[in-house]
Amino acid sequence: MIMMEKFEKVVSFIRTTYNKPEGFIALHEPVFIGNEKKYISECIDSTFVSSVGKFVDQFEEDMARFTGAKKAVVCVNGTNALHIALMLAGVRQHEEVITQPLSFIATANAISYCGAAMVFVDVDQDTMGLSPNALRSFLEENAELRSEGCYNKQTKKRIAAVVPMHTFGHPCRIDEISDVCKQYNIPLIEDAAESMGSYYKGQHTGTFGQSGILSFNGNKIITTGGGGMLLFNDEQLAAKAKHITTQAKVPHPWEFAHDEIGYNYRMPNINAAMGVAQLEQIERFLESKRALALQYKTFFQQIGIRFFTEPENAKSNYWLNAIFLNDRKERDEFLSYTNNHGVMTRPAWELINRLPMFKNAQCADLKNAEWISDRLVNITSSAIM
Repeated sequence: MIMMEKFEKVVSFIRTTYNKPEGFIALHEPVFIGNEKKYISECIDSTFVSSVGKFVDQFEEDMARFTGAKKAVVCVNGTNALHIALMLAGVRQHEEVITQPLSFIATANAISYCGAAMVFVDVDQDTMGLSPNALRSFLEENAELRSEGCYNKQTKKRIAAVVPMHTFGHPCRIDEISDVCKQYNIPLIEDAAESMGSYYKGQHTGTFGQSGILSFNGNKIITTGGGGMLLFNDEQLAAKAKHITTQAKVPHPWEFAHDEIGYNYRMPNINAAMGVAQLEQIERFLESKRALALQYKTFFQQIGIRFFTEPENAKSNYWLNAIFLNDRKERDEFLSYTNNHGVMTRPAWELINRLPMFKNAQCADLKNAEWISDRLVNITSSAIM
């Protein structure tokens, strides 16, 4: 079968699957089939539409219960949540954070907000997330342990954190990464922005490290319009996060006093109302998306295109489904054909180390990330209810 025939079959299959023979099909649309309007109306009637209200508290409690974290703290978005997580880990200006080049720019931006530099380590092809073996190899060659922490022998800077990302909702080998971080006394911060509802060895992503973060952007598996969440197993750290994300205001019935520099990173109650309603539907969303992934897997096997399936020991949310073409040229031809025929597809992000802001960052061998970047395409992944 020649490639254009395959591309035509893909568009036809997606249109049939979504029962949309004509018109534009988005990459990932939110689904509102529950109590969203009811709770938002209740929020409006209460007049508590800003950062204080019952839905903020309920959303945090419900999310902690769902993920198994001891505490959850809402934020205005996932990028802000990651910024706070890094600050609480002690990341400071002129220090370094190890992360992966295959990630959304928010990961790098949050690190930059702390004034820290990035070190890029490769991903695994079968998870698309940070490789524990690549991390270990980099540290064995470049790191030295001192009483005050782990230092990069090349740059003389302290390695203040490691930030793996669970790419497109597929868990990386987070337990092995955690073991490496413990060996080198480096805090582990999980960027679980895309992996709401994903599990590794039965444990929800975002709960393996010192803290983890989630995103509820409009294209995520559940949405609050815009929003994020910090996950903690340390209740004192969670209390600190709550304090500094609410302008570091000292609790008092009427006085306004603040005891440190804080941030206006609070999620409005009206957004949290939507989040509570969306979370009530999470199991249905996950069931739908896993069923869609199974249909895709069968279809792409039949036409000879590789479909990415969840890694070993993982249960993925299949937030954005992914296929691999044979090379960059074929990838670009597929992107052109599908988008020109009204079916939205997109490539992986440009590798962060290739962006002008971060081109001088220290990089290990990134052959897997480069291989994926040249071949991967995300395909339509909205839940079908």
